[in-house]
Amino acid sequence: MDSFCGALKASAGANAVNANKGSIRTEGTHFWGERIKKNPKSRDLSARLRKNLRSCVKKAKPGVACSVLTSDVNKEIVTFEAPVFDTQQADPSNVASIILGGGAGTRLFPLTSRRAKPAVPIGGCYRLIDIPMSNCINSGIKKVFILTQFNSFSLNRHLARTYNLGNGVNFGDAFVEVLAATQTPGETGMKWFQGTADAVRQFIWVFEDAKNKNVEHVLILSGDHLYRMNYMEFVQKHIDTNADVTVSCVPMDDSRASDYGLMKIDNNGRIVQFAEKPKGPDLKAMQVDTTLLGLSKQEAKQFPYIASMGVYVFRTDVLLKLLRWSYPSCNDFHSEIIPSAVKDHNV
Repeated sequence: MDSFCGALKASAGANAVNANKGSIRTEGTHFWGERIKKNPKSRDLSARLRKNLRSCVKKAKPGVACSVLTSDVNKEIVTFEAPVFDTQQADPSNVASIILGGGAGTRLFPLTSRRAKPAVPIGGCYRLIDIPMSNCINSGIKKVFILTQFNSFSLNRHLARTYNLGNGVNFGDAFVEVLAATQTPGETGMKWFQGTADAVRQFIWVFEDAKNKNVEHVLILSGDHLYRMNYMEFVQKHIDTNADVTVSCVPMDDSRASDYGLMKIDNNGRIVQFAEKPKGPDLKAMQVDTTLLGLSKQEAKQFPYIASMGVYVFRTDVLLKLLRWSYPSCNDFHSEIIPSAVKDHNV
């Protein structure tokens, strides 16, 4: 039996293989081949091998290595699938969440006359803040910061009583820390939170602290939303797409679309346009084919908009860069940071 032995190493290129006399060579970086050893009893071996290799190359597909085995009886073509590389798995210990304590809550008045929106009771003994807290804990995320400002007494009391980790409840190295609005030295430090992004910016030093150095991703959540979500699936998608920022969204109908930030996405899910609460013609211009989100054609006609949920995940280094250097004067995630980041980041 005449045999051919070649050492093949796959690479990222997809260039064709040339079967030259006595060797396999490439015009790029697809394969590197060792020299073919000729069988001294047959001068026609190299010619037959070149012929077989040419036919193999024509049949080969990009990303698939091809080997030719020759004998006096038959010829067999064997293909080897390209290796599958494992993707990085999301680790909850490398994720921290920031829950925004909400604004003045004027739309819920008088329920918010003496309490913050996240402290409004729901379902008996629970408060709205317990919804994102429950999502975090059940997702395995146990590093939680809560930013508070308006009417925060009731909210602070509920958090202290419910999530007192030193009173029989132990999350290991996890924590729930309240970051209350405060004044600090300097001109900017004399101001209260000017918006969601400014609230995080004023405590940006927290993520430069030694104990938070291993935090690779930061979740930005609202403390007054009612939903159930596995945040680690969200973070995993963020990692799989190699995104700088990922925005959670839902399909939306005409009646409520103008109350939300709307977006357009490409076939890969990347945001190409973002509009904050558009009205009139600007609203109609944000209609998209929502079958990209998995809706049926009938459902897509009913929900022709993609609305932001106000739930974001940032790479930590990108978040620090956006708030401190790129857009130091932008105070809101929804209307300023996200639309600006779409232009020069993978969102």
